[in-house]
Amino acid sequence: MNTNKQNINIYKKMKDYIILFREPDGRMDEHSEEHLRIHQQHWSEWLTRLKVEGRLSGGSSLTLEGRLITGDGTTITPTIHKVGTEIVGGFLLLKANNLDEAAEIASSCPIYESDGYSEVREFKN
Repeated sequence: MNTNKQNINIYKKMKDYIILFREPDGRMDEHSEEHLRIHQQHWSEWLTRLKVEGRLSGGSSLTLEGRLITGDGTTITPTIHKVGTEIVGGFLLLKANNLDEAAEIASSCPIYESDGYSEVREFKN
């Protein structure tokens, strides 16, 4: 069996996880162009590595525009959920052998450069 087919079979056996990226809403903070460039480069390198390893299933950063639906579902407010200034800034769909491995992968994420943190959860099915 060739290496590509072996890798495909390995990743098919892995479990699916979501990483939620939570961070202070720092979009109004002043950052130098150099700081932003380096931070974006770190994200690009990290995501590229996960993609090459076959672990990245999807994901995206999120805008600040949204709707908050509360109560019995009839109250729709033009806002997003925040705790203080903390927001969910994005998510990543990941393949890993177990929760500990998924957490180890998440611990290498550039989110920690900006005082953010992540939460890793396994898909139920």
